Amino acid sequence: MRIWVDADACPQVIKEILYRAAERVQVLTTLVANSALRIPPSDFIRTVRVSQGSDVADSRIVQEVEPGDLVVTADIPLAAAAIAQGAHALDPRGELYSEDNVRERLAIRNLMQDLRATGTLIDGPAPFGPRERRLFADHLDHLLTRRRPT
Repeated sequence: MRIWVDADACPQVIKEILYRAAERVQVLTTLVANSALRIPPSDFIRTVRVSQGSDVADSRIVQEVEPGDLVVTADIPLAAAAIAQGAHALDPRGELYSEDNVRERLAIRNLMQDLRATGTLIDGPAPFGPRERRLFADHLDHLLTRRRPT
């Protein structure tokens, strides 16, 4: 298992959780972004910088991801693509995507995007807080524990 992070919009607190997890379980964690990132020195944490542009980081992750890997992203189309390739997908807010829920989330995302485009809806997601951080850490721990040989 490798961890792929759609890092441009990933909250710093989630990146910190991922850094600690990468060291603890020695899993290669790659942050993909179109800007330079500061990461702690580690044999298990690396960055890939991609060019500016819509979905360039997403495309790179989709090219690299393998079955059993974990993709950390708030981008639902990227989560859907990762799941289609046999990977796991986890939202930084703690929602674990699955084959069962990703299509529904994609439909809701498209509806919300349409409503925002017409000016009907302008609110974004609720603020990121301790509850989301805890949900993320719990799901991450479960996925990493499950991958370890006994």
